[in-house]
Amino acid sequence: MVQPTKKPLPANEPEPTGLRKWGSLLVLSLALAIIIIDTTLLNVSLETLIRELHTTLQSLQWVISAYSLTLAALTVTGGRLGDIFGRKRMFRLGAFLFAIGSFIASISRSVPTLILGESIIEGIGAALMMPATASLLVAKYRGHDRAIAFGIWGGVAAAASAVGPILGGFLTTHFSWRWGFRINVGVVALLLAGSSILGDEPAAGRKTIDWVGVFLSALGLFAIVFGIIEASSYGWLHALKPFAVGGWELDLGGLSIVPFSIFAGLLILAGFAVWEWHVERGAGVPIVSLRIFQNRSFVAGASVVGVMMLAQNGVIFSLPVFLQSVRNLDAFHTGLMLLPMSLLLLIVSPSAAVLTKRVPPKRLVQAGLVVNCIALLALRWALGVDTPLTALVPGLALYGIGLGLVLSQINNLTLSSVPVAEAGEASGVTNTFRQIGSSLGAAIIGSVLLTSIVVDLQAAVGASPQIPPSAKPAIDSMLRQQSSSLAFGAGGLFDQLPPAMRDEMIAARRVATTNGNRKALLYGAGFILLGLLVSTRLPLRVPEQEGRPPKA
Repeated sequence: MVQPTKKPLPANEPEPTGLRKWGSLLVLSLALAIIIIDTTLLNVSLETLIRELHTTLQSLQWVISAYSLTLAALTVTGGRLGDIFGRKRMFRLGAFLFAIGSFIASISRSVPTLILGESIIEGIGAALMMPATASLLVAKYRGHDRAIAFGIWGGVAAAASAVGPILGGFLTTHFSWRWGFRINVGVVALLLAGSSILGDEPAAGRKTIDWVGVFLSALGLFAIVFGIIEASSYGWLHALKPFAVGGWELDLGGLSIVPFSIFAGLLILAGFAVWEWHVERGAGVPIVSLRIFQNRSFVAGASVVGVMMLAQNGVIFSLPVFLQSVRNLDAFHTGLMLLPMSLLLLIVSPSAAVLTKRVPPKRLVQAGLVVNCIALLALRWALGVDTPLTALVPGLALYGIGLGLVLSQINNLTLSSVPVAEAGEASGVTNTFRQIGSSLGAAIIGSVLLTSIVVDLQAAVGASPQIPPSAKPAIDSMLRQQSSSLAFGAGGLFDQLPPAMRDEMIAARRVATTNGNRKALLYGAGFILLGLLVSTRLPLRVPEQEGRPPKA
């Protein structure tokens, strides 16, 4: 039997028009904007946070990664809760929690409090809001309207990730980084007021949540991220120092805790998949129905999103380190340096939606990935200790163009590959891939950066004629123990050295930080190439545009 190409709205739900139709897009886009801005807000404020909270770059890796990790672990649950209790209701609850978390983060005086407010409470709120934004778009718009909606939505996502560093830099330099969180409270008030035009749908009859699945997925992801972030402290394979918790030391025979943690995480995630299969076979309601992974178009789209965010979040984490640590820019001017990327994102992403009438969305996504890869290689080539900062502009502009092309249509291609009835679960899975990419991006590229700085400095110490051979072992040990402090001036570690040795180590640190950033950009380009490979499995066009309903 031939199915219609466009699913009619229920009889009791007339086609929305005017403000109710496009006003919903404004509300949902604003919600997405504050969620994504908070993933990049602190990146340009790293030096200020290290100073004010008396912490290290590695601790701030945890703040940034833990926010994405919370989203990764709970976004699918948020989508499932929206399907069960109503997406509008979960959207409002998530916005309320987001405001509470923002307030706690704004008054934090230590890293644990900042993690509680931003990474955990805000993360839970965002995990409830984010699936609703995408699934409500899928449910509300059809055909070309959906392409326009997702183009704008993707443009907001792209612009928010670029505006975050500029806004964070401006607030940090002229006021305080805390204002980035205080503003969220006012934005949430607008969202709650505007949510009245979103409409609603009846809640599902079966109100069960697979909490075992939630626990297993969160624990597995945490173990993997822990291993990657802590690699610079404990070593990737051989232990740089013993792993100790609460005075209890674990003897691993000279091996680092890192490979054990990553392997345990992978094992737990495998157990999660087995458990979900068991729940589904028993007629239960799993967090993730494994059937959705039989949809190759959907899996390809979600994977491209994850890999792209892995590269993007890693680059946005590492570049501010170079700009502040090597070129001595403040937070505001660090954000301004990213302005070419921001402007091109704002222009290209919404404009690309218009091109879908002539250019298949898949080709736009692939063109964007190619441009992204070229941009990161151009940035790597331009990066140098004394290179004029204007040399970075072409690479940043290209990156904005590529990112705009990808973000304009990747969500449309991905979520239009599943039926509207599965939109909540599909958007949850897609955003889980997004946040896994974001979390691993800061973790992997941050770890590469810190490890590279230590290795380069150790080599500089070994080759230095200024440092006596008798002093080299002590300095080498100091570098390994204080690796997370080296990116931002070593926290005064070099002050105890004689002037000639100190000057040499400071110069070597600037070179090492630059080389670490160049290596981080190369890793980012490699991740983009992986995304390009995966994109070959995307459908050429959105199924509805090809005259057939989305495939399950």
